[in-house]
Amino acid sequence: MKQSDLFRENADNCLQLAQRAEGEPALRRYERMAQSWSALALQQDWLDGEVTPVADRKVDSLQE
Repeated sequence: MKQSDLFRENADNCLQLAQRAEGEPALRRYERMAQSWSALALQQDWLDGEVTPVADRKVDSLQE
């Protein structure tokens, strides 16, 4: 399994915890954790050469 897949799995786990959270502070905390794991997964995909950097993707979309 790729490292980025593990990060995405962690993000999914955080979202599941958010659904069961008791109280707004815990909900927000788990949602932020899920966002962070998702960002790490995207960064790992970039490090592995599977996606282009965000800046390049913005330029590519403007040229279309």
